[in-house]
Amino acid sequence: MHKSSLICMRQYNQPDQSLRIKFGNRVRELRKKLGLSQEELGFKSNIHRTYVGAVERGEQNVSLDNIGRLAKHLKVSLSELFKM
Repeated sequence: MHKSSLICMRQYNQPDQSLRIKFGNRVRELRKKLGLSQEELGFKSNIHRTYVGAVERGEQNVSLDNIGRLAKHLKVSLSELFKM
């Protein structure tokens, strides 16, 4: 395989962290708007508080199940949660 093809494949396989960071910022924004701590949101959502922090920092690739839980307890629709 040609070297430029390998470089392109490596770049394609790299996760786009900017999307996770934008999502995390949105979660943080909505959480703070409700006056919740990470611990409180985690408790309500049945998600560990350290996981909530990692989501907000863009360190976690969040599952659909957890996205649904977060939306529910942030009191927004899924589409509203993704308005970044």
